[in-house]
Amino acid sequence: MTRLLVLADSLAFHGPGRPEPADDPRLWPNVAAATLGGSVELFAGFGWTARDAWWALTGDPRLWAVLPTLDAAVLAVGSMDSLPSPLPTYLRVGMRYLRPDPLRRRVRGSYLAAQPALARAMAAVTGGRPTVLPPRQTVRYLERCHAALRFVRPGLPIIGVLPSTHRSAGYGYVHSGRPRTAAAVSSWAAAAGVPLVDLLELVTPHLRAGDTNPDGMHWGWAAHETVGRAVGHAVGRALASAVAGS
Repeated sequence: MTRLLVLADSLAFHGPGRPEPADDPRLWPNVAAATLGGSVELFAGFGWTARDAWWALTGDPRLWAVLPTLDAAVLAVGSMDSLPSPLPTYLRVGMRYLRPDPLRRRVRGSYLAAQPALARAMAAVTGGRPTVLPPRQTVRYLERCHAALRFVRPGLPIIGVLPSTHRSAGYGYVHSGRPRTAAAVSSWAAAAGVPLVDLLELVTPHLRAGDTNPDGMHWGWAAHETVGRAVGHAVGRALASAVAGS
């Protein structure tokens, strides 16, 4: 039975209504595993970037425990990296540590209220810069993950993704940083020999049809099904290629 590792962001566990338990069969990692007739080990979090995937890979002993049992891995991060980031990550993330609680809520509420206008201004003035993680850093951390997995498990089939997109009012409907991230990931993947699944191509018809969470960021179940099947087929091809080359 194929055992699949997925390192991902909240797109992997958030449905059309809310975040769901990791074992919900409708989530795309579970759809992918079902396509392969196997199971999945999901490590993911809200807002995870390629850097967070690297931190999980190097810092989570639960993940270390599953590495010897894997048949393939999916680096399903990069979508959040390409979002507009009016504040540096350390300030944006650091809001959660503000005290007292009323101050934290006021600061966070003010930032969220201003974020759409700031994102649109950034798109007009800087072409969408800065993003949550610069493309060169996304590629840097993807390569670290790739190299670490291959060091521990030589020959392990590894799949990547090209970033998704959104229709989110919270970001002013702006995603002008995505093309740069996608181009950087494509160049890295070609050099590293990592097959890619293009999330943009897969989910755009669903987003246009309104098959999303009300936040405009996360997907409906039809999109999860589409992505899961595509990832499953990509992993299946990688596994077949690995067997043929062995």
